[in-house]
Amino acid sequence: MRKLRVGVLASGRGSNLQAIIDACSIGEAPAQVTVVVSDRAEAYALDRARQHGIPAVHIHPSYYGTKEEYEHRIVLEMREYGVELVCLAGYMRLVGGVLLDSFPDRIMNIHPALLPSFKGLHGQRQALEYGVKISGCTVHFVDGGMDTGPIIIQAAVPVLSGDSEEDLSSRILEQEHIIYPQAVKLFAEGRLRIDGKKVHVLDGSGQ
Repeated sequence: MRKLRVGVLASGRGSNLQAIIDACSIGEAPAQVTVVVSDRAEAYALDRARQHGIPAVHIHPSYYGTKEEYEHRIVLEMREYGVELVCLAGYMRLVGGVLLDSFPDRIMNIHPALLPSFKGLHGQRQALEYGVKISGCTVHFVDGGMDTGPIIIQAAVPVLSGDSEEDLSSRILEQEHIIYPQAVKLFAEGRLRIDGKKVHVLDGSGQ
């Protein structure tokens, strides 16, 4: 099977990047990460990419006059490596119109909460402060809002008595590493169809 070419945008450790790389390397997802781009030169995600022989590119936002110019540079990099799907893995910038128009319905993100609840930063902290009993994580397509795009797949994680933010974050991260590669696999197999705010997962026959 032909492998989907994936580009990853990351700002930090890149543990979800690693989960995607691992799933691709053992054949769990018919895809390959062809380039990793970061807005931070010190992001460990770039080191992870280099360790696997994947091109690792730092693009400094301050070198560009506008967000649009910065995103145009990202798009050029993605196109150079034939990227078909863009995955955000701890990318700490709101995606703008240039990227969205260049990769329509082809940008994914993972969020550490059960959307549409607890959007934005510190979803785990928000869940604890609200007192919910179940939290989790969500893979979704990216649109022009903050964590508002169509939901692809979710995983639930119980909130335990006495949980700290770090405790809950750790358990949620374990599930992130499972469902993000699953979402990439479904996309690579052509099994995701967007219908407004809903994402339908098709079976192997396209139904």
